[in-house]
Order: sequence, then C-alpha cells, then structure tokens
Amino acid sequence: MDQASRIQHAEILLEALPYIRRFAGKTVVVKYGGNAMIDDDLKQAFARDIVLLKYVGIRPVVVHGGGPQINRMLESLEIPSSFVRGRRVTDASTMRVVEMVLAGEINGEIVTRIDLAGGRAAGLSGKDGGLLQATRLSEELGQVGQIVEVDADVIQALQARGFIPVVAPVAAGDGGESLNINADTVAGKVAEALQAEKLLLLTDVEGIQDADGRLLPSLSVSDARRLIEEGIIDGGMIPKVECCLDALGGGVGMVHIIDGRVRHAPLLELFTDEGVGTEVHRDGNKPRGSTSEAPGR
Repeated sequence: MDQASRIQHAEILLEALPYIRRFAGKTVVVKYGGNAMIDDDLKQAFARDIVLLKYVGIRPVVVHGGGPQINRMLESLEIPSSFVRGRRVTDASTMRVVEMVLAGEINGEIVTRIDLAGGRAAGLSGKDGGLLQATRLSEELGQVGQIVEVDADVIQALQARGFIPVVAPVAAGDGGESLNINADTVAGKVAEALQAEKLLLLTDVEGIQDADGRLLPSLSVSDARRLIEEGIIDGGMIPKVECCLDALGGGVGMVHIIDGRVRHAPLLELFTDEGVGTEVHRDGNKPRGSTSEAPGR
C-alpha cells in the first residue's frame, strides 16, 4: 500500500471520530433482515460490523427477521402459506416452523457468526425471561401477535456482562402460546424500551424516495407523514416508516432506513457524513449534512 492510500485510510478513520465519540456508551438497535441475511458475504460483513460497533464502545442489539427462510421451510414441509394484508396467517403448524426457524436456525447462525468475528453474542427470543409480552393481533391471523410490554432488564443484564443480544421476534401470549411478531415492530419497541440512541432498519431498498424516485437522505416526522398522505410513501414502506415514527415518539434518538444490500451499511450510515440511506428525525432537529461534525445526528 502506497503512502497516499495509507493517508486516505487515516482520513476515513478521522471522519468516523466525531460519531464514535458521540455514540460511545449508547445503545444502537439494528433490525437485520432482507438480502443481508441471505448473501454469505453480506452475512459475514454484518457480523464484523456489529463486533466493530461493540469494540468502539457502542452497545449494539440485533433484532432479526427471517421471512424467506420461513417460506423455504414451509414449502419443504408442504405446509401452505396465506397472507392477509401482508401479514402471514399463522396456525399452530406454521407457528412451530416459524419458531424453529427464527429462534433456532437463524438466531443460532447470527450468534455463531458474531462470535467467530470476535464478539460475544447471546441469542434469545422474546419468550426468554419474559422479554416480550404480547397478545393476539386478531383471530383471523391466528398466532400473530402485537407487543404489550418489553422488559428491558433482560437485554440490559446481557449488555452489562459484555454480550451482544440477538433477539428473535417470537413472543409469549396471554396463555403462554407462541406468537409471531413483525421484526420491524419488535426492533422499534425494543429500541423504545432501551431508549436507544439509534434504530437502524436494514431493507432491500435504497431508502425512502421522493416522488421522482430520488433518495431522501433525511426526512422529518411531519414530512414523512405528508409523503404517506400523498401516496409517495406506499406499499410495504408504510409500516416501516410508521415503525420509525412510533420509535421517535417513544424516545429513540434517531431512526434510519438503510440498504442492507450494501456491504457495511450500518457502519456507513453511522460513521460517515453522507450515510447510506434515509434518516428520519423529529421536527426541528438538524438534518444530515447541516454541520461538519456529527451532522443531523
């Protein structure tokens, strides 16, 4: 490596310095999903990103999904799938598969990858230690739940021992039955309970776009609501944005929708001036790029 390249690397580290200083000791909740959970290179990069966050003094918490993996397992077992308004109808047979894939296969793989990258991860589902209390969303959807309460002590106890918590979005219902919970919702509610500095939602899109299809690097709460009303934010992006707005209303410092198809997307969003997605902030907060140090953050 020549001297110019070494200097460039040093400058990249210096760009990250104000962000590292600001976020040291703070909790960052990362919702891990989409293509980043399927592509091997992206899975390895994600694990290393999470470990790096830990080593620079940030307290990461991972909440993961697993829709494609659940679909593949259901197909292999010849269990039919059906959806109502984008939500999976979860009968008892489907729930057994959902729990096996989320709390078993996927959760274990993420924990192992983080451990191999040099971290100390602890896997758990929302049923462990009463982390998530939930109730059925509707009889029509079967064992699909909505969160009633999050016990932050469970995660904080792991953080105090130096572990990186990895949470599967399965909760216990009123009668102790397993409930399938939307992973974005779990991530948002966990971030609220922990009063996290940041909530990152990894997706398979660039971020939130305007009417002309251009990425919006920064978006206020009122502008986000306006874009939903105007139909510019639509389809599957609506529940993600509503999750962002709920998290901000619940005390989370800033929420980011980022492209998980980009290698090291969490690091690029947290530690660079430009970021790699859309940050959603409260009205009156400084947008990204408004100052040279920790812009909009």
